[in-house]
Amino acid sequence: MPYTADKPGQTPDPDDLRRRIPGWGADLDPADRPAFPREQPGIDTGAHWRVPEQQPHGAGRERSIEHERLTPVFGTAQPLHGLSGLIRRVAYTRYSEGQTPHWMLLILGDRVESAGAHMRSLFSRRPDDPVTQSGVFGERGRHPIASRFGRGRVDVKHAWLDPVLVVGPWVAAAVVVFRIARAAAVPASRR
Repeated sequence: MPYTADKPGQTPDPDDLRRRIPGWGADLDPADRPAFPREQPGIDTGAHWRVPEQQPHGAGRERSIEHERLTPVFGTAQPLHGLSGLIRRVAYTRYSEGQTPHWMLLILGDRVESAGAHMRSLFSRRPDDPVTQSGVFGERGRHPIASRFGRGRVDVKHAWLDPVLVVGPWVAAAVVVFRIARAAAVPASRR
């Protein structure tokens, strides 16, 4: 369905809705609606809606398969790129937003982008510091262990996985760098 300023379709008859849907129209009486005083007719709020002019250069932008076209205005600051962009494009071109693979592919694309950023950081002049930039030192003196358990926290089930997700990419990158350095150090005659 394209984006339009008009309401989609015809409004069904209220009597028909009451017959089909049990309890429909329970809030039609103004006395049952707590917001009724703010719904007085004739109050001009100044709100209006016109469909903005379609922004040009939308080719290649991700668009949900539920929609005929892109929204009239869209961002262009971070275009999709690389392997993570390819993964995200597959999510948008093959799967509906109501399907789990769509969201799982978007998460995978984010993880690939994150790993790529960590790798680029390792080979820059100022690599990321996972200890100080993760906020570990900010927890000193604030009961870092006791705050992780109990007191109704809902994320206790996966708390053990957090260090793996934070440190894991760094360990993997260190292994890759070590293997590359060891391979470069082996003399050509021993290969």
